[in-house]
Amino acid sequence: MTEGERRAIEMVEAAETGGRKLFGWQAMMVTVIAVSWCLFQMYAAYVGTIVPTTLRSIHLAFAFALAFMVFPFKKTPGNPQTKVPWGDWVLGGLATAAALYFFVEYSNIANNGGLRADAPLDLIASSALVVMLLLTAWRTLGIAMPLISLAFILFAFMGSRGLIPFIQSPFHNGYTWPQLMGQLATNTEGIFGTAIGVSAQIVFLFVLFGAVFDKLGAGDWFMRVAQSLLGGFRGGAAKASILSSGLNGIISGSAVSNVVTGGNITIGTMIRTGYSREKAGAIEVASSSNGQLMPPVMGAAAFIMAQNLNIEYRSLILAAAIPAFLCYAALLVVSHIEALKLNLKGLPKSELPPIRKTLLEGWYYLVPLGYLIGVLTSNPEANPERVALTTIVIMIVMMFLQEVFWGTRDGRSPARSLMDGGKKLIEAFEGGARSMIGIAVATAAAGIIVGIVTITGLGFGLADLVQNVANLFSNEFIRILVVLFMGQLIALVLGMGLPTTANYILMSALIVPIIAKIAGLDTSNPAEMLPVHMFVFYFGIMADSTPPVALAAFAAAAISGGDPLKTGIQAFQYELRTALLAYMMFFNPVLLLIAEVDGKATLGAVPWSEAVPMIIFAFIGLVAFSAATLRFLHRKTNPIQFILLLVASFILIIPTDLIWNVAALGMIAAVYFWQKAGSRNEPGQPLPAAA
Repeated sequence: MTEGERRAIEMVEAAETGGRKLFGWQAMMVTVIAVSWCLFQMYAAYVGTIVPTTLRSIHLAFAFALAFMVFPFKKTPGNPQTKVPWGDWVLGGLATAAALYFFVEYSNIANNGGLRADAPLDLIASSALVVMLLLTAWRTLGIAMPLISLAFILFAFMGSRGLIPFIQSPFHNGYTWPQLMGQLATNTEGIFGTAIGVSAQIVFLFVLFGAVFDKLGAGDWFMRVAQSLLGGFRGGAAKASILSSGLNGIISGSAVSNVVTGGNITIGTMIRTGYSREKAGAIEVASSSNGQLMPPVMGAAAFIMAQNLNIEYRSLILAAAIPAFLCYAALLVVSHIEALKLNLKGLPKSELPPIRKTLLEGWYYLVPLGYLIGVLTSNPEANPERVALTTIVIMIVMMFLQEVFWGTRDGRSPARSLMDGGKKLIEAFEGGARSMIGIAVATAAAGIIVGIVTITGLGFGLADLVQNVANLFSNEFIRILVVLFMGQLIALVLGMGLPTTANYILMSALIVPIIAKIAGLDTSNPAEMLPVHMFVFYFGIMADSTPPVALAAFAAAAISGGDPLKTGIQAFQYELRTALLAYMMFFNPVLLLIAEVDGKATLGAVPWSEAVPMIIFAFIGLVAFSAATLRFLHRKTNPIQFILLLVASFILIIPTDLIWNVAALGMIAAVYFWQKAGSRNEPGQPLPAAA
């Protein structure tokens, strides 16, 4: 392992699974708690009858217990802590006790309608829960989430009293501390609200599915398949990286871990074949970030989105599939354009895994994946957590069979093989539980913001303010564009410091209602609201590669040896097609399989005869936009060619008459043949024979 790879792995551990390297009984205790959490969540999915508040409080208690053990308050690079200090034992115990208090007392509190005046421990436990949640969020998510949550708490507490400059509100007169704690800790619109409910009920099972699937060896197999299929084409190293990241995105909800998992192999190969260190890192960042767009997991936000829209999970992942495909197809075009610019060839055939042999070696990985996706998409009555649980059980059986088969081949006894299988399973369970810490804490902390938006009416107030700004423009289309652009900026800025799931929750509470109001959407119709939710979700994902934070870019740069800021800027340029796709979905909801039926927007109502032409036009628009932003199609574009490509891509964003689409295609064709007619010997012109 190189020094860069080691530093990248440390980044992932510090950011997502905890940076402490524990030994002895403390490491054993982490394993026991993590495995217990997994077993509890599997049991909860199996019985399906645990009271929601009970499930949520126990879920958060497990997250608290692990967070203070594996996430140090301050991590020294290259010198991780090897034991849990006594202070963290105390804080972890207090946090866990505060969460479990509501498991024990929630029914009594609910029957009372809130905090009990004759039970002062209610207020103490509520206050402790909020404080410990903010501290845990600081450790696991960084400073941004607790600061934003604290600002909202102060906003609700101060109201219009103006006790602190800039922390005051014209929308309400302020709430007392007991009122706030009652809203945040004892109300299902606060910490124990919908977001953590989805985390506890569904997200955990899918994250565990990804951890077990990866431990089974699927991630490595995806990499080999991608190399065997695309590695021989021009710029094949980058194309294989993109395909493998997309496949891993099906099972992984983390851009940073996806960068490290795949980048350890792909980044070095890209550099060796001619990509600069920054471009190699940027391609890996862009493809790994977009992995969160891939159904069925979608960075864990898909489950919360389905809950917010009150639609079947099946409907959501079917709607999200076409944009995700377009996003990756366009990124493959970006990598091809870069290969043309650099005059690169594909990987030598001797370095490529044989296609037939590779497919035969791992075909069985498609069994659990096919079962999961097949049942979720074909059965409207399918329960997502039950399907995920069944898939996990299938993979556990496969893991033990795999070890027995390999053991027979390697000369190990069946007993030894079963023990090795058990060890792998425990490692997978621990990895899944540790990956869930940040998600559980993020959804709980986001509940603070959602609860305060609800109690203060902040969302309505902001909508009125934004509408006043939008009304400065007389044209309705311009007004909508202004609001979308404002929402885009907020999502990008917040996303620099927030995990994708928390970013989406915050945006869905604050920005989505504003866009819906300005655009005149029917908020009770999920088909009208889905494009707005997807819009803010896509820009939240783009934040992973947006400088100056861009943790995924720093991880890629650690592997490539390139400059992190330049890597992030280059990745952001590659991600611009994702931004265009977000606008495409909003203005052309056919891409989400939404059509009007009897004058009402309806999910899944688009016939393929109508969808296919729209998909083709959208893809061509993304290709034109990518060529414009990279200033290269067949060769470097001149200013007129740049403008033609850009205008054509914008025309193809919005549903228009066929004549306009034909005109846009004509512009793109004109630029292409204009460049083809030029000299083939100009600098940057590709070789006549593509590899």
